[in-house]
Amino acid sequence: MSQGSAPGQKPKNFRATTKRLQGMLRPARIKILAIIILTAIAVVMQVAAPAMLGRATDLIYTGVLGRILDGLPSGLSASETAALLEERGQSELANMVGKADVTPGQGIDFGQLGKILLIVVGLYLAAAAISFLAGCIIRVVVQNLGWELRARSQAKIDRVPLSYIDGRSRGDLLSRVTNDVDNVTQTLMQTLNSAFQSILTMIGITAMMVVISWQLALLTFIVVPAGVWLATKIMKKAQPYFRDQWKTTGDVSDTVEEAFTGHEVVTAFGLQDVFVDEFDEKNDKLRHASFMAQFISALMQPAMNLVSNLGYVIVAVVGGIQVAAGTITLGSVQAFIQYSRQFTQPLGQLASMANLLQSGAASAERIFAFLDAEEMEEDGTATMPEPRRGEVEFRDVRFSYEKGTPIITGLNLHAKPGQTVAIVGPTGAGKTTLVNLLLRFYEINSGQILIDGVDTRNVSKDELRRNMGMVLQETWLYEASIADNIAFAKDNATREEVLAAAKAATVDRLASQLPKGLDTIVDDDGEMISVGEKQLVTIARAFLTDPQILILDEATSSVDTRTEMLVQEAMSRLKAGRTSFVIAHRLSTIRDADLIVVMESGDVVEQGTHDELIERQGAYARLYQAQFDRTEDDNAD
Repeated sequence: MSQGSAPGQKPKNFRATTKRLQGMLRPARIKILAIIILTAIAVVMQVAAPAMLGRATDLIYTGVLGRILDGLPSGLSASETAALLEERGQSELANMVGKADVTPGQGIDFGQLGKILLIVVGLYLAAAAISFLAGCIIRVVVQNLGWELRARSQAKIDRVPLSYIDGRSRGDLLSRVTNDVDNVTQTLMQTLNSAFQSILTMIGITAMMVVISWQLALLTFIVVPAGVWLATKIMKKAQPYFRDQWKTTGDVSDTVEEAFTGHEVVTAFGLQDVFVDEFDEKNDKLRHASFMAQFISALMQPAMNLVSNLGYVIVAVVGGIQVAAGTITLGSVQAFIQYSRQFTQPLGQLASMANLLQSGAASAERIFAFLDAEEMEEDGTATMPEPRRGEVEFRDVRFSYEKGTPIITGLNLHAKPGQTVAIVGPTGAGKTTLVNLLLRFYEINSGQILIDGVDTRNVSKDELRRNMGMVLQETWLYEASIADNIAFAKDNATREEVLAAAKAATVDRLASQLPKGLDTIVDDDGEMISVGEKQLVTIARAFLTDPQILILDEATSSVDTRTEMLVQEAMSRLKAGRTSFVIAHRLSTIRDADLIVVMESGDVVEQGTHDELIERQGAYARLYQAQFDRTEDDNAD
């Protein structure tokens, strides 16, 4: 089951999550400072442009008004012209002339107008270029953060106990490392520069509006609380849906991964419709969460436009009255209207970014929850004695996967150097658990596991596993040549070592039938080689390490009878001088084992050789007889 957050839940601690992201960005503080400086320069240029355009409007306005007054006596100053118009009863025109400083016959100064327009174009072009440079730096910062999150997540996988991986769906874990990291980087990419720019723009625009007319500025600011209130309401409505969106993304990934890896089984049992129905159900949840998150977020821009338009109407009406009264110039009103329109844009952007930040914080919280997961116990500092003999002893070992549900209770086992120890028993008896504890995939609750007299908890896991080889029931190959898959087990393995391991596991016979021999490319899902042949490759991989302790967990379960005979012969040679633990259901394969351990319900109920256990007529004899009877029935059929 996916371990994502419950539906409808928003980030548990938005402030702590964002603070932690800020901490990860601290090494890039020089770049971030450069971003702020560049953004500030670009904002100053953008804010200065409307004021320059206002001057251009005033030039055109005074030129046109001067032509209108062309019939008045020439040589009059602006104040004298205003007084004359006042005497004629044209008081409104007199106010406009006095405020605009217009003289009769004055025309438009096209030279000055052209200079102003060139400056405005230059400001906008320079601001765009600087903003582009700031954006490039931001991409570097954010992509480095994404790289670090992925690197930490990958390293974390190697440090969490196997119980953590087993207790969570692979789809959810993959979603945290891929989808959630992508969402965090995309969120920062879209918000980091925009946040700086929006805040600085609001500061600059506020200052310019107050300078032009504090009365109009006060009227504009009246609508700001309404915009903030709307943005807050919309943001709170969208938060839980963003959380659901990323949680259900993990669920969908999990279903797709299961259907893909189990495609043959699903097809063989005709369960395609079942998986399709399950996928459709989770996909519908994802669609609903994504739609609601985007739909509610989309309300932000229309809401802020509404607030902006209300402010625009107020400024246009009051500004027009002030122009008519001569208390402000037309160019100043035109510049102020531009500023008022721009003022609500960064406000809307900040509100939209708040939604994006909620989505990014939800993903970051999921990533940090994984990075903060409990790790394996600290490695000890003791070293194993050299040369290693391979003596293994379990002393009163107790273990449970879940508290209160014991799996192994008081296990005692002693494997002498060079012995082959076969572990048998019914399903769920604890056979695989035993070797998992030996390898410290899980930590025991109490007791001791000793190798050559050293408690395994006192040495590092790398030191412990360095001379251990293990072959699991499930084969795993990656997309590479057969030789590379064998060499995977040992750093800097030579070609000769790979060939020797391949020969020991009879992989050389398999390779001789392939187009490029050991250099043939295969992967875990390839059909070029059979399941049994893949198992041979994994056995050769284990043999390459020349381990002192060899663990075979149902290693021949997928190998046909003829191939099994070849593997058994090779194993007999390679097990010489090594301590080997063999888990097998087919008891015929372990008749020659030096010690057979019979487990039931986590306890060792019998130990001895094949002949000794048969004579006792106990648990082993019953298992053997049951298998013998089944074999006879199969042969009769």
